[in-house]
Amino acid sequence: MAETLEMATSGIPVEEAPAYVVVSVEAMTAAIDDALIVDCTISFKRGPPQQIRSAYRASDPYGLAPTLKEWRSANPTFPVQPYVPPPPLTPEELRAQMPSLTARQFRLGLLPGGFAPAQVTQTIEALPDGTQKETAKIEWEYATTFNRTHPLIATVGAALGLTDNKIDAMWMLATGL
Repeated sequence: MAETLEMATSGIPVEEAPAYVVVSVEAMTAAIDDALIVDCTISFKRGPPQQIRSAYRASDPYGLAPTLKEWRSANPTFPVQPYVPPPPLTPEELRAQMPSLTARQFRLGLLPGGFAPAQVTQTIEALPDGTQKETAKIEWEYATTFNRTHPLIATVGAALGLTDNKIDAMWMLATGL
């Protein structure tokens, strides 16, 4: 039978939290304030060891933090790597993270940029006959959402004389519509 604790606020018995054992620590990296990011292997009371990445603060009394605090006390010379921020995202990566637009948002978002949906239709109609044109027509007429990185956006934008930055600005404005 599992040992139980009574929660102070509700009086509901709960199973005792599993005992954590730090099997190994592979790396510690400084983070914001006094926090560390710890890559380690831990073992629970039951089950095989697991490799995890955990945020740790010495002042945190919850979860794995007390166990990591104890491990740090026993291994004070373990090196802590300095925090190195990730490189800035490229414009393409930023565009990939832009939210999708509904067909309504997309079409309404054209208007502040000085474009009517009919101009997009005309631009698509001006494409050379073939699969690309037919695909573009289907996408424009029937898509319920639009993604910033979809090839149709670049094709129509270029035909309308829009730069990527102008399309980005119009896109972000349309997210609020």
